[in-house]
Amino acid sequence: MRLRSLKTALAGVSFFALAFSVACGSSSSPVSSTPPPAGGGGGSANSTVSIVNFSFSPTPVTVAVGQSIAWANSDSVAHTATADNGSFNTGAISPGGSSAAITMSSAGSFTYHCQIHPEMVATVNVQ
Repeated sequence: MRLRSLKTALAGVSFFALAFSVACGSSSSPVSSTPPPAGGGGGSANSTVSIVNFSFSPTPVTVAVGQSIAWANSDSVAHTATADNGSFNTGAISPGGSSAAITMSSAGSFTYHCQIHPEMVATVNVQ
């Protein structure tokens, strides 16, 4: 009897997890669902935003839908590039030349900031 209850509970949890992942998979996020890991090389980006002296440059940066942006951190402290609406986040980009890239998958104008230093703000335009 106890084994049957456990199986029923596991089946319910599995169904809920599947339903949740399907529902969440249809969002209109401006980024691909699998951005490169933060702090990594970021691969080959179509545009690069430099992080120097606690600022993003250029701003705005403009890319086409499907293109990627790499944020390269040349400061001596970590930074993030985090959309104000929560639709993308590079995670912490280590200091000293590390970078992180995001592929933009829908058009729009997206303001972003550094979560660690909220006074750092900029804009991404996706056409």
